[in-house]
Amino acid sequence: MPDYAFMNQRLFEGDEESVARLTEEALAVGRPALEVLRDGLIAAMRVVGEDFKYNRIFVPEVLLAARAMKAGMAVLQPLLTQSEGAASAGTIVMGTVKGDLHDIGKNLVGMMAEGAGFKIVDLGTNTSADEFIAAVREHDADLLGMSALLTTTMVYMKTVVDAMSDAGLGNVPICIGGAPITQEYANEIGAAGYAADAGSAVQLFKRLTAEGGEEVSASVGP
Repeated sequence: MPDYAFMNQRLFEGDEESVARLTEEALAVGRPALEVLRDGLIAAMRVVGEDFKYNRIFVPEVLLAARAMKAGMAVLQPLLTQSEGAASAGTIVMGTVKGDLHDIGKNLVGMMAEGAGFKIVDLGTNTSADEFIAAVREHDADLLGMSALLTTTMVYMKTVVDAMSDAGLGNVPICIGGAPITQEYANEIGAAGYAADAGSAVQLFKRLTAEGGEEVSASVGP
């Protein structure tokens, strides 16, 4: 039986080589890919998320852990895509809005959400409403996440919210975040929720998917 506790520790410490090797070893002794994902990778990222939420660790440590998880995922991915039981927690389309090229916060949220079992479709930066809509349709997304760092670009979030509704996708919850964003702004533009940090964002995603996309009051600060 693989020592998942040891694997969790190596991931928590950001040891990419060890996580990849331990993932391969677990598969070599016949453990199912989904078990390795759940007990070896996601379990560790859950601890990372909790520690980050309560300021026991910070962004550099989270990034290291997320990269270690990606090293394990690279080993598991071919097997997971072949598995009928490899359903994710949900699919999230994410992007920084048009006119904004900042993506550190968005990337951190994406890595944390991926660690929680979500499938992330990252559209990168400078994303238009049409690009968001096309990706939501193509991937049958459960959620749409938008970020903005500038007050001059955050207004484009309302453009996307309106365009999604006009395109018949108003049932897809939209989550927003970024330095100038507040819960009040989310309410104003009709977004389903707001999160102030990556850990809170993952909690919000889980709540929205569990509630079937119903609008929630998400004042989820640090």
